[in-house]
Amino acid sequence: MILSKEEENDNEVRREDQDAINEFGRLNARLDEVKRKIDSLKVRYILFTLKKTLEKIDDASTELMMGSGDNVMIRLGGAMFEATEEEATEYCEAEVERHQEILDKMLAEEAVIVERQGELKKLLYGRFGKSINLEA
Repeated sequence: MILSKEEENDNEVRREDQDAINEFGRLNARLDEVKRKIDSLKVRYILFTLKKTLEKIDDASTELMMGSGDNVMIRLGGAMFEATEEEATEYCEAEVERHQEILDKMLAEEAVIVERQGELKKLLYGRFGKSINLEA
């Protein structure tokens, strides 16, 4: 991008400026990685988002609570296993907790990165104006 004379900034890049620029770059790379992991998790759980998967497991738990005490079949990957209603309920609860923890962790990390990037953008654009491009 070519800047006009008015938009050019002759400020010298100080060590702390370079450190902030480097941190921004690292955060940007990490944010891309986090977003890819989130997308990967969504795909990995059989074409449904984690939230849909959680809803289905919750529905299964509800069905188990209304059951008659008979054994039920649990699908693990491509295999089916017979289990008691209690075992199946425990399995569903553990799966909900595991999926929710993964999702919460990734979303929290994404929020922290975006917040820090906002702080760095404000600092660096304040110092360098249009002479620096921090947009991905």
